[in-house]
Amino acid sequence: MKKKIVLLGMMGCGKSTIGNVLSEKLKIDFIDTDKLIEKNVGLKIKTIFEKHGEDYFRNIEKKIISKLLLKKDSCVIAIGGGSLLNKEVRKIILKKTISIWLNTKKELIFKRCKKSNERPLLTMDNKKNYKIINNLLKIRKPLYSQAKIMIRSNKSPKKTSEQILKKIKKYI
Repeated sequence: MKKKIVLLGMMGCGKSTIGNVLSEKLKIDFIDTDKLIEKNVGLKIKTIFEKHGEDYFRNIEKKIISKLLLKKDSCVIAIGGGSLLNKEVRKIILKKTISIWLNTKKELIFKRCKKSNERPLLTMDNKKNYKIINNLLKIRKPLYSQAKIMIRSNKSPKKTSEQILKKIKKYI
């Protein structure tokens, strides 16, 4: 396999969990860009947002994703939910990778995210969070829908990975 597989979608859709399972099945590396950013900056994502703001974070995110996509090795990459907001990142991912949108119902996203206080765009107020998730989906769904493949990620990571493997056969 020569191409990179990029998992995209909203926070809480399962990119990291499914990415790990998928990379094991394909016997290639898995890279979570949020973890890579945390390692490079030395701070958790939420702290980066609090101390430096979203623009700072998005700039680092763009540099890290661009650098990853220039590498020749195939791998599975989980990108942050807002990564496709950047036109340059979006163009490279959609053109040069096997992009897979993990499409998840907002109720499931909300359920998964309400357990975490590590989400930088969410608050501790669940009513506000539901509105935030709804608004983010309105903005991001048209971007995610440009992916080569769309998978409903409402099953187990193993079953979702099996669905992905069936769909990517024509790209590898």
